[in-house]
Amino acid sequence: MLVFWKQKLVVLAVPKTGTTALEAALEPHASAAILDPPGMKHVSLSRYRSVLEGFFEQRGRAPHEVMAIMREPIDWLGSWYRYRSRDQLKGKPNSTQGIDFDGFVEAWLEDKPPSFAQVGSQAKFLTPEAGQAEIDHLFRYDRMEEAVGFLEDRLGKSLNLPRKNVSPDFELALSPELETRLRRERAAEFDLWNRLCAKG
Repeated sequence: MLVFWKQKLVVLAVPKTGTTALEAALEPHASAAILDPPGMKHVSLSRYRSVLEGFFEQRGRAPHEVMAIMREPIDWLGSWYRYRSRDQLKGKPNSTQGIDFDGFVEAWLEDKPPSFAQVGSQAKFLTPEAGQAEIDHLFRYDRMEEAVGFLEDRLGKSLNLPRKNVSPDFELALSPELETRLRRERAAEFDLWNRLCAKG
């Protein structure tokens, strides 16, 4: 999570949406950067609103806008699956080696996913609790240039995003039956994505 005091802007770090690269480009310009531990780096919208907003915004005297990036849900799950297939995790409980993509998605759909499928939810990350304000600026991962343009305008800086935290690159396929189940059981993920896409 990055805070820009003068620009009155907070950038949330949704996992697997290019935020590590954004942080590398933006950190030199930020007033505050929470990069560790992961539980603090990846502060959700609802947690920011309930825990940190009052501190950074001086109890409403200096309101900030909040921005984040969202990835198409199946692509997001694919990125997690590929990331956890890397050799550094081989033999560890959170490794996806030896598990196909269908198996990973089926595990993610469980009420209590095993370690390798514990990756959270973009919808839960980006949805405020009752009575909290919605996110101010939400950008599509597949249109990262729009997020970068917004940040460049807001900060008055030219940004160059390095490639960081990149998952291994290989093709994935989800069976049609499982995709139908995924869209049904995790409709909130796709509803949020579709609303974002509908904005143009």
